[in-house]
Amino acid sequence: METRTVVPVPRLFQAAVAPVQAFFRLEASSGILLALCAVAAMVWANSPWASTYVSLFDAPLALGLGGSVSHFTVRELINDGLMTVFFFLVGMEIKRELAAGELRTLSRALLPLIAALGGMVVPAALYAALNAGTPALKGWAIPMATDIAFAIGCLTLLKGRVSHGLVVFLTALAIFDDIGGILVIAMFYGTGLHVEWLLGALGVTGLLWLCNRYYVRNGVVYAVLGGALWYAMHHGGVHATIAGVVVGMMIPARPTRRGREVLEELHGFIGQLLREPEDEAVRTAQLLHIEEQLEDIEPPLTRFVHLWHGWVAYGIVPLFALANSGISLKGMQLSDLLKPLPLGVMLGLFVGKQVGIFLFTWVAVKAGLAEMPGRASLLQLHGVAVVGGIGFTVALFVAGLAFTNEPHLLTEAKLGILLGSLLSAVVGYVLLRFGPEPAPKPA
Repeated sequence: METRTVVPVPRLFQAAVAPVQAFFRLEASSGILLALCAVAAMVWANSPWASTYVSLFDAPLALGLGGSVSHFTVRELINDGLMTVFFFLVGMEIKRELAAGELRTLSRALLPLIAALGGMVVPAALYAALNAGTPALKGWAIPMATDIAFAIGCLTLLKGRVSHGLVVFLTALAIFDDIGGILVIAMFYGTGLHVEWLLGALGVTGLLWLCNRYYVRNGVVYAVLGGALWYAMHHGGVHATIAGVVVGMMIPARPTRRGREVLEELHGFIGQLLREPEDEAVRTAQLLHIEEQLEDIEPPLTRFVHLWHGWVAYGIVPLFALANSGISLKGMQLSDLLKPLPLGVMLGLFVGKQVGIFLFTWVAVKAGLAEMPGRASLLQLHGVAVVGGIGFTVALFVAGLAFTNEPHLLTEAKLGILLGSLLSAVVGYVLLRFGPEPAPKPA
């Protein structure tokens, strides 16, 4: 009788999920997933089932009771609702960098700030020059943003070819880009201001500040106040997703107690615990006490970032890409790419970004305002500047705001975003992959 080896179920399960776990541990995984969703949307929108793509994301929804009912589509739910959570995470990331990260001092923040300024001004000016006097001019802010997930994902694929200093530089630059994009959205893409609602939003913001001041850690409190702020901003004429940024900036960034103080208390407590007789019920309560004490060391900001990062990176942003990247190419010709709008977006991202980032950084270094990040060569700096032209999530978001009621212009803008980002990713990768290696760290 033949003997067969039986593989234990846990080992089979581990073998099955190991590739998935490895994928999600990969730093570039969120960027890869984002790209796959964008490609899937393009294929779907140009397939025989294109009508299902349109009908799914344009499907009407209603929310409310009695006479107070809000009507919106699935795409609007994603863009105006779920993307608020994306901006909430952006707000927390900005605060973390300002409080304890690369932007906590002026000397650290100055060079990426200058580079980000160049990476916003030059693309916007290039786009405006090509679209002056046309209805498309209001899309001038589209090529300003760098997509941090795509850009860092691209650099991650070049591990060993890009110094840590350049990665930190691009990350900080992208954060300043986000700040600039948020300000632009708030100031230029509203729907007409209503003072009474904005005063209400200011009052809610004051309550959020008090929560920050007195170290409120309960996420439900921030969710309720965030919902109220979203509603007030929506009716006040400021784009409601900015509420996410405000709430994110109000999450406490420092622990309620000093780590050493808590650890000293726990040291004595654990010593006493080990001397007591074993009692399961008492031991459970004691372990819960230790857990509560350790929570005092972890800032609420860190806990919330860890809680939401996966949902945003692997859920909300890919879903946004799927809902907004489906461009029908039916009847489109190559000559359409030379229209001012798509050409302005494409050149703004691919040419304007690299020129602005590289030129402003080079001038700042030459003027002695800062040192070259990571002791990089000019060729390496140029490669990273090209990668900075990958503008996707925020660029698509701004395009949707600029051309809400003009679908043909929105389609042209999306096409420019996709092509400009693709060019920036491919050319930036090639320049860094086959260019000079980073200088070794000083001994």
